[in-house]
Amino acid sequence: MAKFRSQTLTFYNDSLRHLAVILLMAFVLVAGALNGPTAHAAVPPVYPISGFFIFGSSSDAVNLQKLSDIKAVGGDTVVTFGSRIKPATLADIPTDCKVNGTNCAQAAAADVKVNRYFTYSDNSLWGAPSHVCPRDISLTGNGKPFTVFVLPNQGSSCTSSNGLYDVVVVSGATASGTAGVNVSLAKTATSLGMKYYAGLPIPVARTDYAYLPDVSYLPAFTQFTDRFLRYQAKVINVSGLGGFYLSYEMPVTSGTTFDPILNLYRIENQAIARIHPDRGGLVSPYLDGRKSGGLTTTQVRDGAEKIGLTAGNNDLVIAIQDGMGTGKSGAFFGNEASSPVDVYNASIVGSGTWGSKYQAPVRDYFAAAAEGVDGTGATLWANLEGMAPATSQNPCDTNLRGQTTKSRVDRQLQQLGNAPRKVISFMWDGYYTCTGTWSPLAERFKASNMTPVITDSIFYGNGDVLVTGQNLSGGTVTVKWTDVNGRTYEKTVTASDYNPGYGSQLGINPRLESVTAKLGPTSLGVGKYVMIDVVNGSGVRNDAFYSDRG
Repeated sequence: MAKFRSQTLTFYNDSLRHLAVILLMAFVLVAGALNGPTAHAAVPPVYPISGFFIFGSSSDAVNLQKLSDIKAVGGDTVVTFGSRIKPATLADIPTDCKVNGTNCAQAAAADVKVNRYFTYSDNSLWGAPSHVCPRDISLTGNGKPFTVFVLPNQGSSCTSSNGLYDVVVVSGATASGTAGVNVSLAKTATSLGMKYYAGLPIPVARTDYAYLPDVSYLPAFTQFTDRFLRYQAKVINVSGLGGFYLSYEMPVTSGTTFDPILNLYRIENQAIARIHPDRGGLVSPYLDGRKSGGLTTTQVRDGAEKIGLTAGNNDLVIAIQDGMGTGKSGAFFGNEASSPVDVYNASIVGSGTWGSKYQAPVRDYFAAAAEGVDGTGATLWANLEGMAPATSQNPCDTNLRGQTTKSRVDRQLQQLGNAPRKVISFMWDGYYTCTGTWSPLAERFKASNMTPVITDSIFYGNGDVLVTGQNLSGGTVTVKWTDVNGRTYEKTVTASDYNPGYGSQLGINPRLESVTAKLGPTSLGVGKYVMIDVVNGSGVRNDAFYSDRG
């Protein structure tokens, strides 16, 4: 049944895609007939990756420089990680947090029964704008700001229905005169016309299964998430705040093992929808396509659906990690299955072919995820891993992973295809800025931002081949194909019908462009591969292999 559903959905989605493209081309032809020939100028070169994970600063100057650098390579979105809310004892409370010489947690909750204590540390100022209940206090000890929350263990009012309370001591920003990282980043993003996703609080991991959250203090986590979001609504209610990052990580799987994380997502999505109804949430689960212990495309399809269904009334983005930076997934086309894995992936999975080491290409997983997300109300993005497994040949300062190459990133982009609405990347700090075997990746992006990237193609029965991607205008397209009689051809033709608005017009990734290669009367053999190369008007050729199967 699952196989039938997958095949049916694939056929249905392909049919819709072809119909949409035919209708779009018909519209362009009619418009041309009515208004005369229209020439589309090439859009300025902008790299397809449009967002980055970053480490924020409480310094406006540092954030302005970082976000300006990101905008210079085409970025319009930044994402930060959340901090952990940690179970604590009174002995763990910072010694500078005192009220008239008394431990601040004890002082704030002096007249109630305490269930548990917690600490939380980030680079935000907190203070009076974060207060909700009468027992909430803020103070400064030895120049360090603290805020103490006395949270009801049960119920949503300031008075707990079971008489128990959880106390959270927040250590905030320490830099004099700063408003904190979230305020600074949101303000900076707004000034640059960018969007910022702030990291939500995270529970600690379990001691027995480190990949699962400790949910023994779910009431405290839920209440503190509520306080965090209310605070942000007061201090960073600006246009640059796009939403919030749900930081606890999980694979894109349909299995029940990770249901506790899905429950966290539900809690967080509900809170965002209630407190920030005009904003949204972002999660970034990961792929694992290895033959040993990895996931099938069916599991990923169903897993994407399960994650999407946690959205509720919230605007949820699912930015799936592509797995190439960790060697968990393989960016290869079907006719490369018998080719050896690259040296970086080999350092993780061992020597062998792509087909022997991975269950399916990244491209197939994203197509499956798109099927799963469809109908849930969530939106599919991609989180391209901007690093490579570390070897002696690609050091990246002291980072766990190594530098990657520009052509490898282009290959990853091709594998994502047209499924994700947007492509962001992990991670700017470190992997895009380190110097190792090569110059920083950000600099290599700017130096080769005219490189064509081919994301998809459609071979029509009349011999036209629609090619989508970026930086495609003004040059030639070379196509190699096999017709229904088994004859193989190779032809180079002028790229025609350049459409810089292809993605926007179809409601997919707005950075996608299209051109058409008019081969003349021909056919494509069923199941035969088509190989495509583009040389654009700047004389630059795509530097990553592309193929598609008819």
